[in-house]
Amino acid sequence: MDPLERLLAERACERLVIDFVHRLDLGDPSSVAELFTEDGWWQWPPPGDGRRVAGRQAIAAYFGSRPPDRLSRRVMSNILITVGGSDEDADADPDTAMATATGTSYFQTYRVDGYAGEMVPAGAPVQVGHYEDVFRRVAGRWLLASRSLVLPFGGATPRAGR
Repeated sequence: MDPLERLLAERACERLVIDFVHRLDLGDPSSVAELFTEDGWWQWPPPGDGRRVAGRQAIAAYFGSRPPDRLSRRVMSNILITVGGSDEDADADPDTAMATATGTSYFQTYRVDGYAGEMVPAGAPVQVGHYEDVFRRVAGRWLLASRSLVLPFGGATPRAGR
Protein backbone atom coordinates (compact mmCIF):
# COMPACT_ATOMS: atom_id res chain seq x y z
CA MET A 1 0.00 0.00 0.00
CA ASP A 2 1.53 3.31 -1.00
CA PRO A 3 1.66 6.24 1.50
CA LEU A 4 -1.33 8.05 -0.02
CA GLU A 5 -3.48 4.91 0.04
CA ARG A 6 -2.45 4.34 3.67
CA LEU A 7 -3.34 7.93 4.61
CA LEU A 8 -6.73 7.66 2.89
CA ALA A 9 -7.42 4.34 4.65
CA GLU A 10 -6.50 5.83 8.04
CA ARG A 11 -8.76 8.82 7.42
CA ALA A 12 -11.68 6.61 6.33
CA CYS A 13 -11.37 4.57 9.54
CA GLU A 14 -11.11 7.72 11.69
CA ARG A 15 -14.27 8.95 9.99
CA LEU A 16 -16.08 5.73 11.02
CA VAL A 17 -15.04 6.28 14.65
CA ILE A 18 -16.54 9.78 14.62
CA ASP A 19 -19.58 8.85 12.54
CA PHE A 20 -20.45 6.12 15.07
CA VAL A 21 -20.72 8.57 17.99
CA HIS A 22 -22.48 11.23 15.92
CA ARG A 23 -25.16 8.73 14.97
CA LEU A 24 -25.58 7.68 18.62
CA ASP A 25 -25.70 11.25 19.96
CA LEU A 26 -27.23 13.31 17.17
CA GLY A 27 -28.89 10.96 14.73
CA ASP A 28 -30.67 7.65 14.58
CA PRO A 29 -28.81 5.29 16.94
CA SER A 30 -29.91 2.18 15.05
CA SER A 31 -28.16 3.48 11.93
CA VAL A 32 -24.74 2.69 13.44
CA ALA A 33 -25.36 -0.81 12.06
CA GLU A 34 -24.70 0.58 8.57
CA LEU A 35 -21.09 1.22 9.64
CA PHE A 36 -20.43 -2.49 10.29
CA THR A 37 -19.69 -5.35 7.92
CA GLU A 38 -22.56 -7.81 7.48
CA ASP A 39 -20.88 -10.17 9.96
CA GLY A 40 -19.62 -7.39 12.23
CA TRP A 41 -20.04 -7.33 15.98
CA TRP A 42 -19.97 -5.01 19.02
CA GLN A 43 -19.06 -6.23 22.48
CA TRP A 44 -18.45 -5.22 26.06
CA PRO A 45 -16.21 -8.05 27.24
CA PRO A 46 -15.48 -8.86 30.90
CA PRO A 47 -14.91 -7.16 33.23
CA GLY A 48 -17.88 -5.51 31.50
CA ASP A 49 -21.18 -7.37 31.42
CA GLY A 50 -20.09 -9.70 28.59
CA ARG A 51 -22.60 -8.34 26.09
CA ARG A 52 -21.93 -9.23 22.45
CA VAL A 53 -24.16 -8.25 19.55
CA ALA A 54 -23.40 -9.74 16.13
CA GLY A 55 -24.74 -8.94 12.66
CA ARG A 56 -26.15 -5.71 11.27
CA GLN A 57 -29.75 -6.52 12.12
CA ALA A 58 -28.95 -7.30 15.76
CA ILE A 59 -26.71 -4.23 16.06
CA ALA A 60 -29.50 -2.00 14.68
CA ALA A 61 -31.99 -3.46 17.17
CA TYR A 62 -29.58 -3.15 20.09
CA PHE A 63 -28.62 0.49 19.54
CA GLY A 64 -32.15 1.37 18.41
CA SER A 65 -33.49 0.26 21.79
CA ARG A 66 -31.85 3.05 23.77
CA PRO A 67 -34.36 5.09 25.80
CA PRO A 68 -36.00 7.81 23.68
CA ASP A 69 -35.54 10.37 26.48
CA ARG A 70 -31.76 9.81 26.71
CA LEU A 71 -29.49 12.76 25.97
CA SER A 72 -25.85 11.89 25.35
CA ARG A 73 -22.69 13.44 24.04
CA ARG A 74 -19.47 11.54 23.50
CA VAL A 75 -16.07 13.16 23.26
CA MET A 76 -13.58 11.17 21.18
CA SER A 77 -9.80 11.58 21.30
CA ASN A 78 -6.48 9.80 20.82
CA ILE A 79 -7.69 8.04 17.67
CA LEU A 80 -4.90 5.80 16.43
CA ILE A 81 -5.43 3.73 13.28
CA THR A 82 -2.93 1.15 12.05
CA VAL A 83 -3.52 -0.10 8.53
CA GLY A 84 -2.55 -3.71 7.99
CA GLY A 85 -1.87 -5.58 4.83
CA SER A 86 -4.28 -6.74 2.24
CA ASP A 87 -4.80 -9.96 0.40
CA GLU A 88 -4.24 -8.16 -2.87
CA ASP A 89 -1.97 -9.80 -5.35
CA ALA A 90 -0.58 -8.27 -8.50
CA ASP A 91 -3.72 -9.13 -10.49
CA ALA A 92 -6.33 -8.27 -7.82
CA ASP A 93 -8.82 -5.45 -8.21
CA PRO A 94 -8.14 -3.04 -5.29
CA ASP A 95 -11.89 -2.36 -4.93
CA THR A 96 -12.69 -6.01 -4.30
CA ALA A 97 -9.53 -7.13 -2.48
CA MET A 98 -9.77 -7.11 1.30
CA ALA A 99 -7.65 -4.84 3.47
CA THR A 100 -7.74 -4.55 7.25
CA ALA A 101 -6.86 -2.02 9.92
CA THR A 102 -7.02 -1.80 13.68
CA GLY A 103 -7.77 1.19 15.84
CA THR A 104 -7.93 2.45 19.39
CA SER A 105 -9.83 5.57 20.41
CA TYR A 106 -10.56 7.12 23.80
CA PHE A 107 -14.01 8.39 24.75
CA GLN A 108 -15.90 10.20 27.48
CA THR A 109 -19.68 9.87 27.62
CA TYR A 110 -21.90 12.54 29.15
CA ARG A 111 -25.43 11.18 29.49
CA VAL A 112 -28.75 11.76 31.21
CA ASP A 113 -32.12 10.00 31.01
CA GLY A 114 -35.45 11.82 31.36
CA TYR A 115 -34.41 14.58 28.96
CA ALA A 116 -37.36 16.81 27.99
CA GLY A 117 -35.63 19.42 25.83
CA GLU A 118 -34.39 21.75 28.56
CA MET A 119 -30.75 22.55 29.29
CA VAL A 120 -29.30 20.02 31.70
CA PRO A 121 -26.67 21.04 34.28
CA ALA A 122 -23.26 19.74 33.30
CA GLY A 123 -21.91 16.86 35.31
CA ALA A 124 -19.02 14.47 35.25
CA PRO A 125 -18.87 11.93 32.43
CA VAL A 126 -20.67 8.67 33.24
CA GLN A 127 -18.13 6.68 31.22
CA VAL A 128 -14.46 7.06 30.33
CA GLY A 129 -12.85 4.34 28.31
CA HIS A 130 -11.68 3.32 24.90
CA TYR A 131 -12.76 1.31 21.89
CA GLU A 132 -10.67 -1.39 20.25
CA ASP A 133 -11.71 -1.66 16.62
CA VAL A 134 -11.01 -3.87 13.63
CA PHE A 135 -11.82 -2.38 10.23
CA ARG A 136 -12.22 -4.15 6.91
CA ARG A 137 -12.48 -2.72 3.41
CA VAL A 138 -15.41 -4.30 1.62
CA ALA A 139 -16.00 -3.47 -2.06
CA GLY A 140 -13.85 -0.34 -1.70
CA ARG A 141 -15.56 0.93 1.49
CA TRP A 142 -14.07 0.79 4.99
CA LEU A 143 -16.40 -0.65 7.66
CA LEU A 144 -16.18 -1.80 11.26
CA ALA A 145 -15.67 -5.56 11.47
CA SER A 146 -15.66 -5.44 15.27
CA ARG A 147 -15.80 -2.93 18.11
CA SER A 148 -14.93 -3.78 21.72
CA LEU A 149 -15.71 -1.40 24.56
CA VAL A 150 -13.13 -1.15 27.35
CA LEU A 151 -14.59 0.74 30.30
CA PRO A 152 -12.31 1.29 33.30
CA PHE A 153 -14.42 4.23 34.59
CA GLY A 154 -18.21 4.01 34.64
CA GLY A 155 -21.30 4.81 36.65
CA ALA A 156 -25.07 4.92 36.54
CA THR A 157 -26.84 7.22 34.10
CA PRO A 158 -28.47 10.04 36.11
CA ARG A 159 -32.04 11.24 35.53
CA ALA A 160 -32.71 14.84 34.58
CA GLY A 161 -33.92 16.99 37.45
CA ARG A 162 -32.20 14.94 40.18
